[in-house]
Amino acid sequence: MKFWIGVASKEHVEIGVAGGFAQLCHGKCAPLNRMKAGDWLIYYAPKVSMQTNQPYRKFMAVGQVLEGEAYPFEMYPGFIPYRKNVSFQKVTSPLSLEGISKFPVWQDYRSKLRFGHFEISEELFELIAFSMVEG
Repeated sequence: MKFWIGVASKEHVEIGVAGGFAQLCHGKCAPLNRMKAGDWLIYYAPKVSMQTNQPYRKFMAVGQVLEGEAYPFEMYPGFIPYRKNVSFQKVTSPLSLEGISKFPVWQDYRSKLRFGHFEISEELFELIAFSMVEG
């Protein structure tokens, strides 16, 4: 089992959570194929939407990757991104970037947010996820 962070706007994360899927790096297939069934994904949203620079800067979704391959999905004519099914947990409190910055283990990962998708340690996953998910 591996643990991952994906980066997307708040609006896009909300669409994925509602639909039960992950879509990463502007719809590329490769990041999704790195995740296997049983892996965990945390979404970080740096801003509210792709159309604005309004900051959000929160970890906002936690989910477990389900069985199955990444699949293409036509969002609109000419744009067919890849998705992977994910079972998302109920998040009671998104975690601000400042809220995780106090943990030394985070310092090794902070600069990776610009990559859009990267693996993290189980320790960091637990620090983030347990502060967001009820029960």
